[in-house]
Amino acid sequence: MDRNVVEGPTTFLLSRNPNCRNCNTHLLTFLSFIDSCTIKAWQRDPETGPTQYCSKTVYENVTPELMRDFFWDDDFRLKWDDMLSHAAILEESPNSRTSVVHWIRKFPFFCSDREYTIGRRIWELERSYYCVTKEVPISWVPRKQKPRRVDLYYSSWFIQSVESKCKVTFFHHEDMGIPWEFENFGVRQGMWGAARKVERGFRLYQEERAFLKTISLHVVMAQRSTKIDEKYLASLESEEEEEEEEEVADMAETTTKVVGMKVPKLLLFGGVVMVVCSLDRGLFSKAVIFGVAKRFGSIGRQAGPQPQR
Repeated sequence: MDRNVVEGPTTFLLSRNPNCRNCNTHLLTFLSFIDSCTIKAWQRDPETGPTQYCSKTVYENVTPELMRDFFWDDDFRLKWDDMLSHAAILEESPNSRTSVVHWIRKFPFFCSDREYTIGRRIWELERSYYCVTKEVPISWVPRKQKPRRVDLYYSSWFIQSVESKCKVTFFHHEDMGIPWEFENFGVRQGMWGAARKVERGFRLYQEERAFLKTISLHVVMAQRSTKIDEKYLASLESEEEEEEEEEVADMAETTTKVVGMKVPKLLLFGGVVMVVCSLDRGLFSKAVIFGVAKRFGSIGRQAGPQPQR
């Protein structure tokens, strides 16, 4: 298939028509941009909803625990992420191991800043970490004209150890409230700089943590991850669906048709459990929740983009 190639500090491979809203997958791939990090990324534009992004990054000489702490540590994020102007904890629940944070992010001059209320939780399976963050409504945080509140936000990481390296699978989508063409252009132009910024921020964090005697409250919450039993998780996938689950399960099946990206199912399943069980205070039965989870388990098996014809 013919692809447009955009040269830069690295090479971007895009589908032939990157402006086609109905294209299943636009491939953005860039490899070995620095010695200590290798990354591949994909972009998908569904027929409805915001663009979905998936990336796989391999970091050298990193433990999954330190990478987990880095992504969760908002106090340190304020030092390296120049788009984040404010971060604070709104709620935390040690019992359910969840927290809700308040973010304000700076946007380009032609946009107002964006405000987020984000629920967060981490699951652990044999030193692999499923870090789930999702927008949640907080009634006592009033809306303002500026910054603009983001109502659709989902961002998650799957962190696992691979020998002396650490592999991070990242899945993200949000409705930023800007035209799709602007967002698509911004991602293509800014992906390189964003990847470098994360890498530099992490290496600074790695150095600082080597000498710190105390850790932030964000990291304390990160280290209170929920342990997962692998056999129990597998058993959920093999159970037959109950009649009462059909409506919710069908909705989940539609939501998770992610073409060309292998996203760990718990990144998506975790968001359902976190919001329904922990933040919405038990509004749905466990049968419904796990019915949704089983549908999430059918996500695409291919590790990279599907061949395009």
